[in-house]
Amino acid sequence: MPNVFIINGHQPYPFAKGRLNGTLVSLAHEHLTRRGYAVELTEVSKGWDVDDEIARHQWADVVLVQFPVNWMGTPWIFKKYMDEVYTAGMDGRLCRGDGRRGPDEGHRYGLGGALDDTAYMLSLTFNAPRDAFENPDAPFFEGRGVDDLLWPMHLNLRFFGMKPLPTFSAHDVMKNGDIERDLTRFRSHLEVHFPGRSDKENR
Repeated sequence: MPNVFIINGHQPYPFAKGRLNGTLVSLAHEHLTRRGYAVELTEVSKGWDVDDEIARHQWADVVLVQFPVNWMGTPWIFKKYMDEVYTAGMDGRLCRGDGRRGPDEGHRYGLGGALDDTAYMLSLTFNAPRDAFENPDAPFFEGRGVDDLLWPMHLNLRFFGMKPLPTFSAHDVMKNGDIERDLTRFRSHLEVHFPGRSDKENR
């Protein structure tokens, strides 16, 4: 069965201590282990070792990245993680420089990834409501979707050769949250994309 590396990119704040992101991580960990997956977990708010994190990326068949969207991107502690881990991994462990090789090297930028056989999934929490996205009548995002907003994060992972699985997102979690519904949807999302073996087979 595949190896799954879960990254919890939440940074605790007084107004957002990370309970929902932690619950989603725990739910994913439980789902995956019950179905026979090998699972590693890093919580970036607790610190990290750069070489260990690179090794976990190399080990993983799927990287599941969980974080709240803060100011239209990742929490600062997760950006620091990426700055340190991903920059160090450009030595060939995660990618071969920026990918440029040969006579058409300009067209090869970003295509030097070493994790071609690895998939990734983003799991996101938002204060923004769901109908703020992909809605031409909602002026702020101008009809754009969640993956449009997180396109830089997709490019970060694509830089290492990883391929995307469908994104999961929970919305309006601070003002009008429906946590039970979000957890049910997340379980269904995991069932589809991480089916594993049946519970009976794991007994």
